[in-house]
Amino acid sequence: MKTPSVAPAHPARSAARQRPAPVPAPAPKPRPQAKPAAPPLLILISAPSGAGKTTLVNLLLAACPPMTRAITCTTRAPRPGEKDGVDYYFLTADDFLKRLQAGNFIEHATVYGNSYGLLKRELLDKLRAGRDVLLNMDVQGAATLREQAQAEPELRRALVSIFLTTPSLALLEERLKKRGADPAPVIQKRLAVARQEISQWKHFDYLVISGHKQEDLRRTLAIVEAEKMRSARSVPPEF
Repeated sequence: MKTPSVAPAHPARSAARQRPAPVPAPAPKPRPQAKPAAPPLLILISAPSGAGKTTLVNLLLAACPPMTRAITCTTRAPRPGEKDGVDYYFLTADDFLKRLQAGNFIEHATVYGNSYGLLKRELLDKLRAGRDVLLNMDVQGAATLREQAQAEPELRRALVSIFLTTPSLALLEERLKKRGADPAPVIQKRLAVARQEISQWKHFDYLVISGHKQEDLRRTLAIVEAEKMRSARSVPPEF
């Protein structure tokens, strides 16, 4: 009896049967979530005339681009080069009075016949946008702001107050004379006011004794960084 012949398997089909199944690609690892940003700060800097407040504010803004300056309203006329909404909000006396009567200002004052005021909305809008806000105020304005902020939870949580002054009145007088902006009688008046202002340092969160401008900046940046890491402001870690 003749044994039937068996046809050999097709090589391509045989190879296909022997090819191992593809190994599934590993699932992509979840990307670590970005750390939530700390809540923004409302940084109030006050100082007697000649202590270096304006210089410190400008250096701080340059060192922290996301930080923004709070813009004040005024009834005085714009000076050459000043722009509305950049340097000040320039208002008419009637418009200023309407806003004052409506309770829009968190702090206001009259200086040499011109009215100045800080809108509460100016602060809240910028803080709610996630930006640190920088305020440059005299001691009287700072006291008013601290008091008003107690009634506004967002401002109270964000507020950090810093008082900047020279180590002595003698050094403050020397700086005022070097500026060459005022005659001797005016300098003596400024020093008399400075004595009263410096006595209020204890009402601020921090005291910075002014030295070199870069050292003043370093100390202020350290305060800002520390305040952002306060447990009351920090976002708790995930476990």
